Amino acid sequence: MDDQDYMRLALELGEGAARAGEVPVGALVVAGGRVVGRGANRPIASHDPTAHAEIVALREAGLAQSSYRLRDATLYVTLEPCAMCAQAILHARVRRLVFGAWDPRLGAVDSAFQIVHAPAQNHRIEVLGGVLGAECGDLLKTFFRERREP
Repeated sequence: MDDQDYMRLALELGEGAARAGEVPVGALVVAGGRVVGRGANRPIASHDPTAHAEIVALREAGLAQSSYRLRDATLYVTLEPCAMCAQAILHARVRRLVFGAWDPRLGAVDSAFQIVHAPAQNHRIEVLGGVLGAECGDLLKTFFRERREP
């Protein structure tokens, strides 16, 4: 499987979050050619402000790998991570981050903030943004448009 294939899986997770009334963001962690962590936004359902898709996927991957260090992993997420998630990705020592849509208001990779690229960070992550970006962005736009309509 390639980056687009994994992003399609993350999109499916995001679609599930939308059906549950959550902001439609999906994430997965891949290590050794297999998915070791899956996550979809669920802060509303879990009453947990940290239950972003990336955090959920990282937690599952850490348990699957019996380590919070995910050095050989790639994290796929449909939306550019926020500051909280970007820092968690760094702490997990994820090797590679692939995201779909940019988040100009809260994105902490390349948009509003550049946390993962900050010189003070002691870990460097390979980043690829815009993978299936239009599809990822459309999922979010549709979700918010439907919530605004009477």
